[in-house]
Amino acid sequence: MDEPGTLRVVIAEDNYLVREGLRRLLEDSGEIDVVASTGNATELLDAVRRLDPHAVLTDIRMPPGHHMEGIEAARDIRAAHPETGVVVLSQHADESYALALFADGSAGLGYLLKDRIGDLEDLVHALHEVNAGGSVIDPQIVDTLVRRRSAAGASSPLATLSPRELDVLREMAAGKTNAGIEQALFLSTSTVEKHVNAIFTKLRLPETGVHRRVAAVLAFLQNDGTEATS
Repeated sequence: MDEPGTLRVVIAEDNYLVREGLRRLLEDSGEIDVVASTGNATELLDAVRRLDPHAVLTDIRMPPGHHMEGIEAARDIRAAHPETGVVVLSQHADESYALALFADGSAGLGYLLKDRIGDLEDLVHALHEVNAGGSVIDPQIVDTLVRRRSAAGASSPLATLSPRELDVLREMAAGKTNAGIEQALFLSTSTVEKHVNAIFTKLRLPETGVHRRVAAVLAFLQNDGTEATS
């Protein structure tokens, strides 16, 4: 029987050594029970159907096409098993993959770069976050999106954000609550609240729950800030 608070996780990665490394890394955390490890999207979907895990950690590219099988599997899993969260891993800092993953909503989904594998705390946090219905986006992806939108010129509301507000935006996108942002950036409660409120005011975004905040930020960036999200 699983220990209280232990997440039952299925891993999908076609490289055996990486797959086994992930399994051992996660299980060494004491918070994760890897109930299956698979090498392709078909096996992943079958394992989720049979084992009903709390969360899935999947590579973005797997056999047979080595294209976007992980993203397609994530969509299928969320549709058929809404209680199962999915974190997609990619070695590419390409924001188009993140936008494709979150195209139909961000609840229960995460997108991390494979560089994050070495940070066990971040990886375990992401699995817990998606299992709880939240969302996580790798800060490097957020940086890429912000730089691209900011390059559009001073007319973009992103250009009005201060450096510290951009720091807070990155932490928000990474699934952090206000308390988490306080710890990450060494800020007071009132300062974080001030920055969060300023971000939503400047970007014309509603302040909602953690995963809804991520969805709103993505929607804004995807639309180049030309229209406010609802």
